[in-house]
Amino acid sequence: MSVLDLKEFKNISAWPFQEAVKLVERFGNKIPDKGHVLFATGYGPSGLPHIGTFGEIVRTTMVRQAFNHLCKIPTKLFAFSDDMDALRKVPDNIPNQSMLKEHLGKSLTTIPDPFGKFNSFGEHNNALLRSFLDRFGFEYEFKSATELYKSGVFDNALLNILGNYEKIRNIILPTLGNERKETYSPFLPICPSTGKVLQVKVVNVDLKSGSISYIDEQSGDEVNSSVTGGKCKLQWKADWAMRWLALGVDYEMLGKDLIDSLKLSSKICRTIGGIPPQTFIYELFLDENGEKISKSKGNGLSLEEWLRYAPRESLSLYMYKNPQRAKRLYFDIIPKSVDEYADHLEKFNATKGKEDLENPVWHIHNGLPPKSKIGINFSMLLNLVSVCHTEDRNVLLGFINRYLPNLPKEKDTIITQLLDCAIAYYQDFVKPNKRFKEPNEKEKKALTELEKKLTTLKEGTEAEEIQTIVYDVGKSHFDDLRGWFKSIYQILFGQEAGPRMGSFIVLYGIQETCELINSALKRKN
Repeated sequence: MSVLDLKEFKNISAWPFQEAVKLVERFGNKIPDKGHVLFATGYGPSGLPHIGTFGEIVRTTMVRQAFNHLCKIPTKLFAFSDDMDALRKVPDNIPNQSMLKEHLGKSLTTIPDPFGKFNSFGEHNNALLRSFLDRFGFEYEFKSATELYKSGVFDNALLNILGNYEKIRNIILPTLGNERKETYSPFLPICPSTGKVLQVKVVNVDLKSGSISYIDEQSGDEVNSSVTGGKCKLQWKADWAMRWLALGVDYEMLGKDLIDSLKLSSKICRTIGGIPPQTFIYELFLDENGEKISKSKGNGLSLEEWLRYAPRESLSLYMYKNPQRAKRLYFDIIPKSVDEYADHLEKFNATKGKEDLENPVWHIHNGLPPKSKIGINFSMLLNLVSVCHTEDRNVLLGFINRYLPNLPKEKDTIITQLLDCAIAYYQDFVKPNKRFKEPNEKEKKALTELEKKLTTLKEGTEAEEIQTIVYDVGKSHFDDLRGWFKSIYQILFGQEAGPRMGSFIVLYGIQETCELINSALKRKN
């Protein structure tokens, strides 16, 4: 790539390209000695994988894709699991909690699996992480902290930490309280008898033998422990810095809550001769109450829940949008995300040129979005399911085929996927909350007039013509058109909000809409 090309990409506002340009500049567009640029994501498997974990990997992948588009430097992505961490708290959303309490303080990969499916709790959660990453087709290499510690991959970096023991303590100690300062050590020995990860005061450091010594709290004896081969693990901030050095991490994202840890880990990394990676700080996801989503609480949406109600592309879009702004991650944002994805896809297929790289679907599909046009939005499908009083896909497809006569005949299309999602969303969120309003006299007169005008129209009348009629009726009976449409939605759909009526009537059918109005006028709540 020429310097001119890179300057052109600097003008692209899409944040993955902005990140990729900085990374190209970091290496001077030259292949590093290890032969590739390494992207990394970190996962703490103390609880079940949650949707925020997916968000970090999909966003990192978007930057990697943009980087690959800019230059020919090979890349890798490591999904790293801190599965050697000790379990400090039993998560609220898993079984066999009393059993887990007996193993508090032990590494996650030495604790029995409460689900009874794997050799350990850590292995179980790692399998879940890999499973949903594989489902999305991510290209990555999974790395387990336990395996890397025990296999010796980290040994040289661990000895480097030991050689800079006091320097690292001096970086961390000013951030600690007086009591914690007394016992802090970057190394956490693994107790050979209990398997617990110990936070104990280190009384001796021996660089020549590569070991530390500490006082056993039970026996009072001095215990010597090698820092290599999985006999010790590192405290979090030192561990992060060590991993960057040992693996050669060049790019990693992190949540806003880890900014202070990033500063300290970067100092440690430089102290041991490493170069901290380029980082991107994203805002945290919030649940419906505005609280941070937590693995242990299990609050917010899960990946499985999102995919029950919407296609995976809509979730990728949600992760793409404004990553440095805090956002609610709850059920009510799903329909909007689905419709926004459809809009972006339609715009991408209608344009060609630089603007393609600005479009989120370029990043969702690695530059190759599908050519298909959806032609109907998710909100419309929800309302169709609502008024048809059926959850039979074939019946609903009959209405859609009339609205979209050129719809592909295959069984599994984006429309059928959306329809299945709409049915599920309607069952769980719309149907239980439907509250039909009994029309007052003014509303009865307006709806009666609308029904009469609709009966004069032929099937095939354009949506805009119908929309004009709906407007005109509203203007003759209501001072505020918003009140008119709110009445329509409450009386016909049992909801506070609804579709653009012209388009919906074309979809549902003029005759069927007249019958819907007549039924609503006769209904007694």
